[in-house]
Amino acid sequence: MRDQAWISRRAAACGVMLAVAAPATNALAMEAGMTETKRLESAYPFADTLQKLRSALEGRGFTIFAAIDQREAARSAGLEMPPTTLLVYGNPKGGTPLMIAAPDFGLELPLKLLVREEAGGKVLVVYTPASSLEGRHGLPAGLAARLAGAEPLIADAVGATSN
Repeated sequence: MRDQAWISRRAAACGVMLAVAAPATNALAMEAGMTETKRLESAYPFADTLQKLRSALEGRGFTIFAAIDQREAARSAGLEMPPTTLLVYGNPKGGTPLMIAAPDFGLELPLKLLVREEAGGKVLVVYTPASSLEGRHGLPAGLAARLAGAEPLIADAVGATSN
């Protein structure tokens, strides 16, 4: 059986570990909590939603850097999932000044849209709104708003309702 001194030393050591770990845990939680996502329900089937988004973005001068078919990637690994595509898009003229102001902000660019189909055929468009990127990676106040221009375009393109 342990003596009282040993129990006191163990309790003190645990208290020190908690005191050291708590700020780091809080910082991680705050960082994770800063990023919210916006979900829009598309009025169109999956393939039409993708096409309408591509056309709307390219029509406004955005470049589609990649369209990653995550369902196909899953199939190549012998797995099944609903239709899911990640569109990676941006405009270097708009994004480059943000990366010059805060080089680590390049982790957030280019921007991304996740288009996915749920059971029953409901199609969602999911993205990180510009407002939740404010101040991330040292980005000076107000600059994230420059990324918000695509948000109404996205909603209009898919006849979206917020979800």
